[in-house]
Amino acid sequence: MSKSASPVAQFVFDLSLPPALGPEDFIVADSNREAAEWIARWPGWPGPVLALHGAPGAGKSHLLGIWAQRAGARILAGGALAAADPAELAAEGAVALDDADRVAGDAAAERALFHLRNLLKEAGGFLLLAAREPPARWPVALPDLASRLKAAPAVGLGEPDDVLLAQVLAKLFADRQLAVGPEIVQAMLARMERSFAEARRLVAEIDAASLAQGRSITLPLVRSILAEQR
Repeated sequence: MSKSASPVAQFVFDLSLPPALGPEDFIVADSNREAAEWIARWPGWPGPVLALHGAPGAGKSHLLGIWAQRAGARILAGGALAAADPAELAAEGAVALDDADRVAGDAAAERALFHLRNLLKEAGGFLLLAAREPPARWPVALPDLASRLKAAPAVGLGEPDDVLLAQVLAKLFADRQLAVGPEIVQAMLARMERSFAEARRLVAEIDAASLAQGRSITLPLVRSILAEQR
């Protein structure tokens, strides 16, 4: 009698829904409260430009989207600015530039940002920038742009504390339509690196392992994945 064939791992497809990024989905905590308050304060900013900075996953793009919805702003990636028309963008009255530090070192993009900022100021418009580092640390070659960026308010979003990270983990699971108990979240908090990026990576790995093994998300499954990480 021949031996039975070994089980074949299931193919795993990422069927998670896009993350919920509405205003009601943003979790306010000590690490991001100042940035959230600045966004809520618009249009009462002291100038035409505000810069948000922080680690990947800290919530910059989420706040950018919330503001863009309120202000009717055009959202653009920093890498696309060199090919854009500053006058056309400024005519919209408000622009949100994600990964804005990507303009640094690109002569065409730096000139475009310089003209965009000036045109928006003249028209009474607004520009919201989001990047990992504050503009004062960007390696900008154009002196006039560098001086104007340094003069703009820059608000940081910090790494999460345990309370915020627990809420973020629960939201990441919910975005994937997964319901997990608090014991799962607490087990993750006890062993994981304290960062938004690690939270996203772990939730994705747990979801993939659950699908591949045909198992629900249980404490033994989560602990085995965390043990492998260590």
